[in-house]
Parts: sequence; C-alpha cells; structure tokens
Amino acid sequence: MATISSCSIGSVSLNTENIVARNPTQIVQFSVGSSGSGFFQNGLTLKTSSCSQAVKKSESSVVSIKARAATGKSLYDFTAKDIDGKDVNLSKFKGKVALVVNVASRCGLTTSNYSELSQIYEKYKTQGFEILAFPCNQFGFQEPGSNSEIKQFACTRFKADFPIFDKVDVNGPFTAPVYQFLKSTSGGFLGDLIKWNFEKFLVDKNGKVVERYPPTTSPFQIERDIQKLLAA
Repeated sequence: MATISSCSIGSVSLNTENIVARNPTQIVQFSVGSSGSGFFQNGLTLKTSSCSQAVKKSESSVVSIKARAATGKSLYDFTAKDIDGKDVNLSKFKGKVALVVNVASRCGLTTSNYSELSQIYEKYKTQGFEILAFPCNQFGFQEPGSNSEIKQFACTRFKADFPIFDKVDVNGPFTAPVYQFLKSTSGGFLGDLIKWNFEKFLVDKNGKVVERYPPTTSPFQIERDIQKLLAA
C-alpha cells in the first residue's frame, strides 16, 4: 500500500518572487507564492499594466524566478519526508529509473494520470522502476486533503502502490529541495516553473534528469522512454 502524506494548511504570510517581462506595449508580472498564500491561485498569478506604468518601476524590483540552488548533484542525494514525517533517503532508489510527479486529487487530469501511473508501475516495478509522487496544493488548491484523505483516495480508488511523499511546494520561496534540484536541470516556458499538476521528470539510474514532460503528457506516452532507460 502506498504511503501518502500531507501538510498542515495554515495561514502563511505572502512571500513572492517577481519577474517582469517587457515588450513594446505592455509588461506582464508574474507573482509566485506559497500554497498557504490566499493570493496564490493555480500556481501563479498574473497582472498586466501599461508601458507608462512600467517605466516607473525600479530595475531593482526585477528579479528572476529561479529555485534556490540545490546542493545535491543527483536525485539520490536528497531526503524527503514520508507520511509519518520520517526522513526517507532517496539513495534507496539508486540504480533504478524513477518518474517524479507532482500529484493532486481534484484535478481534471487526476483520473487519467493516477490510472496510467498505477498500470505503468505494476508493469515495470520488478524491472527497477519507481514512481515518486509528491502531493502539491499550489495549483487551484486541488490537493487540500489530510494525510488520511489523500491516502484513501489514491490507494482505494486507484490502487496506487508506488511511494507517495509529504505534501510540498514545487514553486516559490518554499520549494522543496528535491524540486529545486529537478527544476535546476531543465527549464522551459516561464523558466523553471512547474506549470500545473502532474508535471513529470524522468530520472535515470544515476539520479540525473533525462527528460521533463508537461502535465498533459500521459504516463503511457512516456513508456517507451522508460523502457530505454531500463535497458541501458
């Protein structure tokens, strides 16, 4: 049975990182906060203003959105807390291929992703494949449940048998160290931001990220890449 985690969802003072992207007609300001912030919806909020307003902003207010540098050189250099708050040394997965996913229980992508993840895991877990799932409540507040609620949902409805860790932030100033590392290895649109629930990182046997997939990429679409890494 999977171990599933959560974290308390108390009030947290808003702490944001901002980036201002300019073009000839307007700027767009992205604000990234923690899941505890009342202003933090869908992982990020957007605000536009005119060019005349933009020029009044000091250059010192423009900072890049980038996760704090992670100290580990591979995924397997990190630890993550399990459902009981105990540290799990990810080195236990060294030598295995891993798919790391930020999951949520109330997303439109939940049913298809959990179903396919469970099937992929059952097919390859004896061949050295792991799925490491991290619940996250930063995108539309779609993972609000307690430990027991998330566990019952994943294990009962989807028969999830892969490790599910403590609820974490994947964007913003409180980004979990594991996600600081994952994002530092592969950027994309909006830099290293996680875009939504069920973004996926494929990690090789040495703990290096070899591919990053957007939330709309289904686990079945990744199967061939998993097979190649298992055979390497």
